[in-house]
Amino acid sequence: MNFTLSFSELMPLAPVMIVALTAIIVMILTAIKRNHNLIATVSVIGLNLALLNILFTLFTGSQISPNVMNLFMVDAFGLFYQVIILIAALACCTLSHAYIETYKDNREELYLLMLISVSGAMLMVTSSHFASFFISLELMSIPVYGLIAYTYQRGKSLEAGIKYLVLSATASAMLLMGMAYVYSVLGSLSFAGQVDDMFWALTKSQDPQLMMALQSYIPQFGEKLTTVFGILGLGLIISAVAFKLSLAPFHKWTPDVYAGAPAPIATFLATVAKVAMIGLFVRYLLSSGVIGIESIKTILIVIAVLSILIGNMLAVKQVNLKRILAYSSIAHFGYLFLAVVTTSFLSLTSVSLYVLTYVLTTIGAFGAVALMSSPYNNNDEAESLADYRGLFWRRPVLTATLTVMMLSLAGIPLTAGFIGKFMLIMTVVSEAHWFFAAMIIVGSGIGLYYYLRVMIVMYMTPPDTPRIDADKHWGQKVGGIMVLLAALAVLVIGVYPDPVIAMANQAQLIAPLHIVLQ
Repeated sequence: MNFTLSFSELMPLAPVMIVALTAIIVMILTAIKRNHNLIATVSVIGLNLALLNILFTLFTGSQISPNVMNLFMVDAFGLFYQVIILIAALACCTLSHAYIETYKDNREELYLLMLISVSGAMLMVTSSHFASFFISLELMSIPVYGLIAYTYQRGKSLEAGIKYLVLSATASAMLLMGMAYVYSVLGSLSFAGQVDDMFWALTKSQDPQLMMALQSYIPQFGEKLTTVFGILGLGLIISAVAFKLSLAPFHKWTPDVYAGAPAPIATFLATVAKVAMIGLFVRYLLSSGVIGIESIKTILIVIAVLSILIGNMLAVKQVNLKRILAYSSIAHFGYLFLAVVTTSFLSLTSVSLYVLTYVLTTIGAFGAVALMSSPYNNNDEAESLADYRGLFWRRPVLTATLTVMMLSLAGIPLTAGFIGKFMLIMTVVSEAHWFFAAMIIVGSGIGLYYYLRVMIVMYMTPPDTPRIDADKHWGQKVGGIMVLLAALAVLVIGVYPDPVIAMANQAQLIAPLHIVLQ
């Protein structure tokens, strides 16, 4: 591998470098003088600059060499997922500002940890090599341990941080062992393995003979991984990925960690961390040809079905809103896995669109919880459904916002969630996977029950003295504005989805199997 680099060769990673530079500036400013408002402002400016850089690249059609050191593939797919990550990170930063405003301990380090984690997440979605896969994953994960336990005076927060640290470290060990087994079979750490040279030649020349050679080789590539060590390695990798995405049966940590983490950090876990992992995993499946192995497909289908059933069934009996949203996220990524297994050209578009709609909706839902929850102004976070009883009569606009998010999560028409689920169902039906379509519909039906339960509670007769309430001027804070913008985006996409569908359709992946599917 050639590590001789010029600065121009690193330019595709400019957005990541902007976020990393912002983290360094935040570190220096914190060392000079602690100023919460200044640090939050600098963090948001840095994230916005990175976002503008990506949007400029996407909309001007700037030609960049996608391959960086044979470790990263900065294609339209990676840039699209980086945009989603940055939008979610901006939301988490703005929600955190109001949340820890009255925190009695140091506040500035929260933004530093968040920026470092975001830079790792952005690298993850462009990784095309096991080395960059693992390093970027750890760069994202390690700051999250501190973020979850940041409000350590709350016993739940510290417990959640330690729990996630132990379990996540175990998953990382499984991932490393899986990579070692796969390397022992293939002799390559690149996702594309032994088709690497052929694949790169094809992306440059579009030679029909190379295309035919690639098509004929991909089944052989899958056969090499059907050995005992190959299947064992892939099984360990899939288990680690399923843990990071909180898919069944690796989901047990999710409700406890989401409930214990500060509300803005639970938002971060549900959006940034999961978007990075699903983007990376989709790239790996289509770059390596692993998705073509029938036994691996079966494993992914079983994980998806279990996630849909377990996630929805366990959410039904919950009375804690953060736990409801945690179990709901398990089910939503089960739906996504069914589309991934479909392995059609349309499936990538539907997966990307669903990820975008899920993130916008989750920002709004967890954002409302964050606005209700400042444990330093109230007794505790607004977790219990009882805390939301009669909220409409006290905070009607916030209630309307949370109602829109619940409807979107349920997949009700005229919301972004409906567009996402409709595209998923259309994808699986187009490939005649009727069972997949039935599972998505059944899961959505079960989900409708507990989403409606949340809405009904908010419109009930309010208690005489509410235990916890949002600030009267919540809509004038940056976090409140972000939640209102998320609600507006959910409604606009639900009514006029064409622009985002076009964006998702253009976010194509440069990978051997995806090129063959075209």
